[in-house]
Amino acid sequence: MTLTEKLEQVKHLFVEMGQALIAYSGGVDSTLVAKIAYDLLGDRALAVTAVSPSLLPEELADATAQAATIGIAHKIVQSHEMENLNYTSNPINRCYFCKSELHDTLNPLVLELGYSYVVDGVNADDLHDYRPGIQAAKERGARSPLAEIGVTKAEVRQLSQQLGLPWWDKPPQPCLSSRFPYGEEITIAKLHRVGRAEIYLRNLGWENLRVRSEGNTARIELPPEKIQDFILTTDLPTLLSTFQNLGFIYVTLDLEGYRSGKLNQVLQQIAAR
Repeated sequence: MTLTEKLEQVKHLFVEMGQALIAYSGGVDSTLVAKIAYDLLGDRALAVTAVSPSLLPEELADATAQAATIGIAHKIVQSHEMENLNYTSNPINRCYFCKSELHDTLNPLVLELGYSYVVDGVNADDLHDYRPGIQAAKERGARSPLAEIGVTKAEVRQLSQQLGLPWWDKPPQPCLSSRFPYGEEITIAKLHRVGRAEIYLRNLGWENLRVRSEGNTARIELPPEKIQDFILTTDLPTLLSTFQNLGFIYVTLDLEGYRSGKLNQVLQQIAAR
């Protein structure tokens, strides 16, 4: 199926739905879904962003600005996954409890406003990764138009560019809880610390990155081709001081470089035992 045909199929799904409440994070996937839904459904499409300590304020600001650019109505709600020990204890299926909280928050809104579904931005590639949150969403009746039609992440970016969305190449920004190794307790203070560290690096001009946090150690991940430039151009003593002021003691640079879902490699080791 060509990309044009896939887009038409996604549009057809929205026409069949007749209305759409979108679980909208501001990432490139859910923003594309919001754009298509709004173009077809107008005021029968609503983007809803759930706010919690695992979402950077800067990400919420981006989501709000993008929704305004599209024109879609945007509602902000609070989610409370930090009150769930099944989430904060950070088990390997942490995302299941996060998405359970998200959809348990959104589904009453669906009923209140008379919508039929919550629609999310899960794409076809997500189905081949370890994503326990997808199961939680399905159990609660969510629809995933991109995944249903087989739209991949690369195609999401292509379609976003074709539709004139200026953030088509926006780096992925999963929730801040993904920065911690499984089993390490997640706290609001730790989320704030790692979020401020990443914003500091972004403000230096490094966009596609992660600051992984383990205990008192921060591990910076950058694309492999950027590592040498980072070492040569960054004021390392100032960076170290900044991170230590945030509460880290040790600051390291991952020589392998950034790779999405990197912390999941421990799951392969567990499976191999």
